[in-house]
Amino acid sequence: MFDENVIREAVRKAISSVQEKIDNKDKVVVGVSQRHIHLSREHLDILFGKGYELTIKKYLMGREYASEECVTLVGPSLKSIEKVRVLGPVRANTQVEISKTDTFILKVSPPVRPSGKIEGSEKMVIVGPKGVVYLNEGVIIANRHIHLEPKFAEENGIKDNDYVDVLVDSVKPTKFYDVQVRVRDDFRNEMHIDTDDANSAGIKNGTMVTIIKK
Repeated sequence: MFDENVIREAVRKAISSVQEKIDNKDKVVVGVSQRHIHLSREHLDILFGKGYELTIKKYLMGREYASEECVTLVGPSLKSIEKVRVLGPVRANTQVEISKTDTFILKVSPPVRPSGKIEGSEKMVIVGPKGVVYLNEGVIIANRHIHLEPKFAEENGIKDNDYVDVLVDSVKPTKFYDVQVRVRDDFRNEMHIDTDDANSAGIKNGTMVTIIKK
């Protein structure tokens, strides 16, 4: 009356599904952040024209999106990096996020900071199609951080602004220390690192890593 093979396969899949959830309960996916810039309304007007609105290219998370618009960064040595993506929506303050490798090209020394902590950070010239901005501060190397949904954070005993370690099981096994956690309803579970960290650990977008509570 019952096909034993069908029942056996259904049980196997159910056990496998449960085991996968258990194995992945403390894992998050990696998102590798390329260099990019957030613009204030004032600076968007200067660079692209009064009243200009960004064109949405791709939605990210936390109400952010990658736009079609790009700018050029120019350092004190007059060396530049072109086609730096603008992320929207506009912010209260302009913030440039680059990697350590980028600093060797631009000849700047930005601090490693959480997003939004730009006081006393590095200077930069930003060139757009309609104008130029001389940024007195706002250039940082973003710290390693993890975005978490509240449910995931609660299940793993993690709170907003906690710091955790992260284990990377890759061809170049790595452990990242003191990774900041941000918890919010509109986040998805994702660790953000820059291209330098990704290359050093041999990982890419979509790699799963394990959170280790301190």
